[in-house]
Amino acid sequence: MAEREAHGFTMAEASRRAGVSVAAPFKHFANREALLVALVTKAHREQARRFADAVGAAEDPVEQLAEFAAAYVQFTVDEPALSELIFGAGIDKSAYPELAEAGEKVLAVLLAPAQGLRPDDPLTLVHTIGALAHGCAAFLRERVFDTPDAAMASARAAARAVAGC
Repeated sequence: MAEREAHGFTMAEASRRAGVSVAAPFKHFANREALLVALVTKAHREQARRFADAVGAAEDPVEQLAEFAAAYVQFTVDEPALSELIFGAGIDKSAYPELAEAGEKVLAVLLAPAQGLRPDDPLTLVHTIGALAHGCAAFLRERVFDTPDAAMASARAAARAVAGC
């Protein structure tokens, strides 16, 4: 999947590369989408853990959101395939309660500091900072930024600018 993205792989090829029979994945997953759901759920759980660590590294809500933005970029560097799956798998997330729950846990980590800054609309603040961080990660992939550190610094600065206003 890391090589061919969410829609470019087949279960047969994945099985072959894993050294198992073509039928083996179906002992654990009903179909290809079920495998993707499990992977996106894993990605959200990992994000929630990393983002909670990042938010916990600061006390000021603006800095908490700045650290989230940097952690978002770092996640895309460390886990490019999982990061791509979150947005590229094409899964109807509302059809999978476990996936929706995992996504809600990520959001809960971020809403706490945003609530302190924008009690009237914390979700818009989280979405805006997430979009900025996502853009910095995309710029890094496209080599607009030379290094992950430069992309993370830009993500922090953008988050501070938005959250501090």
